Amino acid sequence: MRLPFVDPTSPPPGPFRRTFWRSPLRGPWLTSVLGCALLVGIPIVAVTGFLSNAAYDPRLGHNSVGRSLGPLDFYLFSFPTHPSWLYAVNQGLHITIGLAVFPILLAKLWSVIPKLFEWPPVRTLAHALERLSLALLVGGALFEFVTGILNIQYAYLFGFFFTTAHYWGAWVFTGAFLSHAAIKLPTMRKALAARRRLAPLREGLSQTRPEPALPGADELIPVNPRAPTMSRRALLGTVGAGSLFLLVQGAGQAIGGPFRALAFLAPRSAHGRGPNGFPINRTAAAAQITAGHVDANWRLRVIAGARTLSLSRAQLLAMPQRTYDLPIACVEGWSTTQRWSGVRVSDLAAAAGLRGDVIARTRSLAINGVFDAAVLSSEQISDERTLVALKVNGTDLSLDHGFPARVIGPAIPGVHCTKWLATLTIERA
Repeated sequence: MRLPFVDPTSPPPGPFRRTFWRSPLRGPWLTSVLGCALLVGIPIVAVTGFLSNAAYDPRLGHNSVGRSLGPLDFYLFSFPTHPSWLYAVNQGLHITIGLAVFPILLAKLWSVIPKLFEWPPVRTLAHALERLSLALLVGGALFEFVTGILNIQYAYLFGFFFTTAHYWGAWVFTGAFLSHAAIKLPTMRKALAARRRLAPLREGLSQTRPEPALPGADELIPVNPRAPTMSRRALLGTVGAGSLFLLVQGAGQAIGGPFRALAFLAPRSAHGRGPNGFPINRTAAAAQITAGHVDANWRLRVIAGARTLSLSRAQLLAMPQRTYDLPIACVEGWSTTQRWSGVRVSDLAAAAGLRGDVIARTRSLAINGVFDAAVLSSEQISDERTLVALKVNGTDLSLDHGFPARVIGPAIPGVHCTKWLATLTIERA
């Protein structure tokens, strides 16, 4: 028995009828142009996103940040420590290109929205699979971009752990995007060729007409178009302007320095002035750290098996001090390079009796957050630039920047640069 609401000749009123969609700008050419831009931007966002996850080295205990490893973690490897700015560039690209792509993505969804209301919703098994892939593509895209932008703004309006959900959502979206691109690529090529590539960009408002029929790809062309209120050139120019504006916002905070002023919508700016006047994510007050926690009684405990060293800040300062220019690069896309001085982690491991291939587990005085502990890989420890930093730019760390000691190292995600360091546990790798 066929239900009345699936009668293909009698769609319900509203968006399920093709006459509802009247913009003369919609058509396979416009969708294909926007799709070409996404084919450039989204792979960059996807690859850098997966590399960012790899930089966390989730094989190492606490670094899995709230999730269990699964079969899709086959790409795990030790993230290189050379050059020191590698993670900063990777994450800067991820955020900057992701922001720039977002207006293009919204325009693309607008251009194909009639497809979301096809009637009947399912015609055949093949059509059902196509609709499912489309739901995963649209849902995955909106989920990844919206939650990612909220994370950049530190607006955790959702009730789930961001990194876990964003990671698995990335696999869903990437898989759907690749399959959709493979299916639609022939149609894109045909639509662009039919209108001589970018020739419609020369058309002003008076020349703007609905696209001519394209066999097998004309479902986006309105059957009852209204008069245009803007040209395709103006539409793409508006989308491009929005994309450029957001690109500047991402690039400003990723590059830092004088460019940070351009990123006036970014949530992180310089924190005060002087040697400690650079951005931070979490203040001492937010971590519930007071001067009493880091007074003269503070000690860094270095644990290596049965042996434990308890080192005051004066004792750490008496050890050989090293100075390197190293970036802090955070997952939200901002980075800043400063001159750090302190004791090599490898020297502390040697002082505790362990040399060679070791890892180090860090623990902060602040224990009220999921990121108050991390694990440094053997590659990071063997790099002489990985420090327990005591000073920055020639002066003591401020309390907000981790006084009396913090971790810093080359190409290490900022969240692993543990502040208010309390314990360093050295183990064989």
